Amino acid sequence: MQIDAVNFDIIRHLKDGRKSYKLIAQELSITENTVRSRVNRMIEDGILEISGNVRVDVLRGHSLLYLGVKLKTMELQEKAKEFSRLKGVVSVGIVTGRYDLILQVLLSEEYNLLEFVTGQVAKIKDVQTVESFVVYEGYNLKVPYII
Repeated sequence: MQIDAVNFDIIRHLKDGRKSYKLIAQELSITENTVRSRVNRMIEDGILEISGNVRVDVLRGHSLLYLGVKLKTMELQEKAKEFSRLKGVVSVGIVTGRYDLILQVLLSEEYNLLEFVTGQVAKIKDVQTVESFVVYEGYNLKVPYII
């Protein structure tokens, strides 16, 4: 599926996930049925996912972690998929720079950095080094609650 200008406009309006299709249609001068069918198609094609995201700073006892991972292998996509299945992992990106992967991880008092690194990251083969970055304060930073 091609993402055209109308799809991008709909996605922008869906930043507020509770905005009605009727209101989006009125603001874009298209029919409500067009909005509904395009949203459904983007969801079916795996382009769009509508979810509730929360500010980590309001989740008492939780923190957000970015983890830079340097690998011993160039099988980046396979390793990214493996990391994406670990408990607490919100997202994984294959990146340029000194790391091969950047993970976004949601932690809690019961599931902390030490447990994540020793209990989860240790399961993945070919990890050369990791470096953690704990977010103390975020701006416009929201994540799905997954743990």
